[in-house]
Amino acid sequence: MESNYAIEIFAALSQPTRLETFRLLMEHEPAGLPAGEIARRLEVPQNTMSSHLAILARAGLVESERHSRSIIYRAVLDRVRELTSFLVQDCCGGRPELCEPLVAEFTLCCTTPSEGKNAC
Repeated sequence: MESNYAIEIFAALSQPTRLETFRLLMEHEPAGLPAGEIARRLEVPQNTMSSHLAILARAGLVESERHSRSIIYRAVLDRVRELTSFLVQDCCGGRPELCEPLVAEFTLCCTTPSEGKNAC
C-alpha cells in the first residue's frame, strides 16, 4: 500500500460518523447492513449517511450491493488487512517477539463466537 492511499483511508475515517459507520459495519460482517438501518442506528439523516457512505466507498473501505429496494453495505476486510499490514510492516526492527502482544490482540478479536469472543 502506498502512503497516499493510507492517508486517504485515514482521512475518510477521521470524521466521527464515518468512523462509527465503519466500526458498525465491521461488527456486522459478513452480512452487512442496509443503508437505512445504518442511518437509523447511528441517528443520522439518510441523505447525510449516503454522503458518508460514498466517502467510505471512495476510500475502498466499504462496498455495496443492491438487494431489491435496499442497498447493503459491507466493510472491505481486505482493505483493513492491507492497512494493518502497511502500519506494522517495519514493526519492531526485526525483533518479532516485540510484536507478539499486537498479534495476540488481533487473535482475540478473531476467535469464534463459541469461544466467547467476536469473530472477524
